[in-house]
Amino acid sequence: MNEAIRLGSETASQNPQQTKGLPELSIVVPTFNERDNVARLYRKLEAALTGIAWEVVFVDDNSPDGTWNVVRELARQDNRVRCIRRIGRRGLSGACIEGILASSAAYAAVMDADLQHDETQLPKMLSLLQGGQAELVVGSRYIEGGSADSFDRQRAGFSALATSIARRVLGVAIADPMSGFFMIRRDRFEQLAPKLSTQGFKILLDIVATAHGELKTVEVPFTFGTRLHGESKLDSMVALDFLGLVLAKFSNDTVSLRFLLFAMVGGTGLFVHLATLFVALAWLGWSFPEAQTAGAFVAMTSNFILNNFLTYRDHRLKGVAILRGLFAFYLVCSVGLFANVGVAFSLYDQEPIWWLAGAAGALMGVVWNYAMSGLFVWRKR
Repeated sequence: MNEAIRLGSETASQNPQQTKGLPELSIVVPTFNERDNVARLYRKLEAALTGIAWEVVFVDDNSPDGTWNVVRELARQDNRVRCIRRIGRRGLSGACIEGILASSAAYAAVMDADLQHDETQLPKMLSLLQGGQAELVVGSRYIEGGSADSFDRQRAGFSALATSIARRVLGVAIADPMSGFFMIRRDRFEQLAPKLSTQGFKILLDIVATAHGELKTVEVPFTFGTRLHGESKLDSMVALDFLGLVLAKFSNDTVSLRFLLFAMVGGTGLFVHLATLFVALAWLGWSFPEAQTAGAFVAMTSNFILNNFLTYRDHRLKGVAILRGLFAFYLVCSVGLFANVGVAFSLYDQEPIWWLAGAAGALMGVVWNYAMSGLFVWRKR
């Protein structure tokens, strides 16, 4: 009996989670099509975090490759592994926010599932937070000892440009605000969470910009590794997401990132409308009313496609829902046109400045279309 007690005591001392009841550290890992990486990452975390009570929360955006299934198999074997499967929502930032808010520990780390972040830095990052030297610890590729040599020329160029813009426009002081590898005090994160955008890929930049320099931050160097399995999620949308985030934070969150993306898409619609109008008049010989109507419908259609692909991609319409959404978008934009014209005429009657009246009408149209699109076209289900 004494032997059993001794063995039980040894087991408890080897597993801080059992002795303390709750984890000290939660690692949040957003995933999409990472089934070949999650088990390897779990084993790396297990090796790196010996002596630390930890949990890992995989937040999966309903991966077609069944990543969530692999995570659940791991969770059945180890209760330190948790899985949040999101259906109808997409996006790295949103996944990180949900994961951190669902975590149990006083400290939360965010890292990718692609094995490019250095998990061996986690104990050092945790020590800095627990010791009070920092409230946010950033894994940095751009300070002495760090490296991003695995980047190709295009990605290295974008990263450098984005970092420069963030530092100059938003006044961000850290060397690597585009890093996806960081650790934060959970209580400080909860204070910032209501102001963070659920869209986009640059959650750290959002956190730092939203904190306005009030987070005690320390950077630790790490070498950015090479992806072994799967494909990079970075594409042309990242640049638009980044631009929208910078503009939103520069305006002190007066307008949301989603609204800015919606407005940018609307701007492209103007060019589509004018191009269609020119083709219909100059090449097809249509009358102006016919050409104008065609231009309006082509522009609305292109706006719907872009918004469905970009602005509302976290609850993107698919299948038959696309047709229903398109007709609802036509209706919303038609009413928005009347709002546009009504506001413009009303203002022009009071103050006959054509450009001011036109701009006010256009803004009213965009606000109406944005608000009604969220309610009736891309409403959350």
